[in-house]
Amino acid sequence: MIQIRPILAEEIRAAKHVILKVAHGIFGWDGGALEDSIRYFEASDEFEDMDNFQAVYFDRDGLFLVILDSDTVIGSGAIRKIDMEIAELKRMWLLKDYHGQGIGYRVVQQLFDFARAKGYKRVYLQTSPEQRRAIHFYQKVGFQEIPSYNDDEGEISMAIDLNKTNPQTGTSSDRSMENS
Repeated sequence: MIQIRPILAEEIRAAKHVILKVAHGIFGWDGGALEDSIRYFEASDEFEDMDNFQAVYFDRDGLFLVILDSDTVIGSGAIRKIDMEIAELKRMWLLKDYHGQGIGYRVVQQLFDFARAKGYKRVYLQTSPEQRRAIHFYQKVGFQEIPSYNDDEGEISMAIDLNKTNPQTGTSSDRSMENS
């Protein structure tokens, strides 16, 4: 049974492994196996937000969700504050075996509901151009490409206006979005 709920400290390591397993499948990093990638990224500051998830997310009007199949971590999704009206979607990852089951939509819906309750008007995200499946998913939910909102010009920046998004489905209520 799939469960989506706020992450616990003891689940952070498993969530990192899910992220790296999915990323390894997308990017096929040169020079090593998945275990080498895990060791490298755990030794870097790539997961600093996750290592400090309480302060970065929960203590600052954000939320970090874990997706479980029984007691096994299979994915994650988070939202954190940029400013009083804008939040950032982060750490959306789901093991490939679970794609196509509506789980990502459920996670995004919970995050959007949370963001609306906190008073956020827009949600931004960044993803790499190689993540074509994720980009398609975000477009389908209603995100649109925007100029970079930070210094990472190599990434694709996207935004969604929560006031123009159907609270029941997470999809855009703007009919023109359906054709994009």
